[in-house]
Amino acid sequence: MQFKERLLITAALCLPVFLFSQSTYFSPASKHNQFIDRMEVLQGKVVDENYSSNKPYSRKFAGGLAHVFDSLTRSGSIKLSKQDAYNLNSFYANNSEWYEGDGSSFKSRKPFLKSLYTNKANFFEHKEKDFFVAINPVFQYQFMAANDDIKSLFINSRGASIRARIGKIGAYISVYDNQERGPAFVRNWINDYRAVPGANFYKVFKTTGVDYFDGRGGITFPVTKYIDVQLAYDKNFIGNGYRSLFLSDFGGNYFFLKLNTKIWKFNYQNIFAELNPKFIKTGDYLLPKKYAAMHHLSINLKKWLNVGVFESVVFGRTNQLELGYLNPVIFYRTIEGNIGSPDNVMLGFDFKANAAKQFQFYGQLLIDELNFKELRKDKTWWGNKVGFQLGGKYINAFNVPNLDLQAELNVVRPFTYSHYADATQYDFPVANYTHYNQPLAHPLGANFREVIGIARWQPLNKLFLTGKIIYAQQGLDSSATAKNNGSNIFRPNGERTGDYGYKTAGGLRANLLNASFVASYEAKENVFFDFSVLLRNFDAPNPLTSKNTTVISAGVRVNLVRRDYDF
Repeated sequence: MQFKERLLITAALCLPVFLFSQSTYFSPASKHNQFIDRMEVLQGKVVDENYSSNKPYSRKFAGGLAHVFDSLTRSGSIKLSKQDAYNLNSFYANNSEWYEGDGSSFKSRKPFLKSLYTNKANFFEHKEKDFFVAINPVFQYQFMAANDDIKSLFINSRGASIRARIGKIGAYISVYDNQERGPAFVRNWINDYRAVPGANFYKVFKTTGVDYFDGRGGITFPVTKYIDVQLAYDKNFIGNGYRSLFLSDFGGNYFFLKLNTKIWKFNYQNIFAELNPKFIKTGDYLLPKKYAAMHHLSINLKKWLNVGVFESVVFGRTNQLELGYLNPVIFYRTIEGNIGSPDNVMLGFDFKANAAKQFQFYGQLLIDELNFKELRKDKTWWGNKVGFQLGGKYINAFNVPNLDLQAELNVVRPFTYSHYADATQYDFPVANYTHYNQPLAHPLGANFREVIGIARWQPLNKLFLTGKIIYAQQGLDSSATAKNNGSNIFRPNGERTGDYGYKTAGGLRANLLNASFVASYEAKENVFFDFSVLLRNFDAPNPLTSKNTTVISAGVRVNLVRRDYDF
């Protein structure tokens, strides 16, 4: 029996115990995520209504946080800027199924054809006691021009999204078709990895572009008052930073079953996912499968402090599924050791602290493998595979309303996320931390240090300005067959030439500077006009190629987030 069939049976067994109405989720890249984070920081504490380490956010719990935030502003505990008042109203409009008022502030004065855009945020919306549905178009066209590149660069997307609540069940679907011809460094990335960043299957479009279909959707339902279930084909993100060393939404969609248990000050999340290992697609055939099981326990230790524990295992079998990994409460390392230690188990710790109603500090520690004996003997031992993240956010910086600053440091040692090739199962490392030829965590893979600075400013209600600088150093391999320096997590770590001498960013040192500025104007709810400038400098010794890239773009998008080339 296949893994997907087992999960469907599990979900079916849970269906009879529906007790409470269920919520869908905001997209991991929703425009409202930044506002949700602001609401929490401005309260000066970590709130039980929301656990920001786990994304996407539940619409129901995010709505509860917004109601608390709204009541605090009405009582005078929090001073609301004009921009935040606009953002709060926009949040309610886009989350109207969980809004308890009459909604007059976001209702259209003159709906189109009397039944369309009755809510400014939704093309079509219908709401009653046990039923809600919202239907929206999805569109994007972005024109780009780059120095020393072909003339016609663009992104063209169109489709639709639907979300609904039917009695006890929440459901959503989003489908849109894309044609894209990105800058040269993006096209090179696609050719090297045989994948489009953030997407799965694609076809070549007019020789130098790509054509791909993005479809995601799922159902959600409760099994008790405290446990929610999501069965979906989508993405997840675990962390409070711009990047995540645990699980990010950089790669493509995947099928998963998610259990979220929320009680008192605890939030416990389990994800069971079906993934694809590295492959070269040459025709129509069934791609190989691998699987992942993850859990993340988050606890509010203080009103201002949240800490978490993360564990994951990635594994693949040619003829069986390890049922022990479906246990939602056991340590995976125990099972992995009992079956012979063939799989890739990782452990992590994270924290988030809010202070002075303006600051948030956060971090992650990831341990893929750590041997204290070797660490004391020689810190350059290849098997000490760890990474860490430290970051901070400054809300309303320097008392400028809606100026938010963020700084983040990410460091990952060589060979982290990688695995060995087990000839008894596959002739490639199936258990590395990847899906569909893309990393599951950080887009750079491993063997790097990275510094990120972000400034977000909303000077006017409808104007959003974002400046971002990313600087990274990474130790690369000169070729696919050269010495493995530990940056390419798709290569077997058994290809290394020795056990010692591996330092972070060691190897062929590449320096990456990615700086961007984006101005977005929201002409109508969820209708944005964008202008951006990207400066990218990639400097590496021969035989790698150094390259300076400047990209200027302008476009319009409806119910979609911008596509950023931040790698």
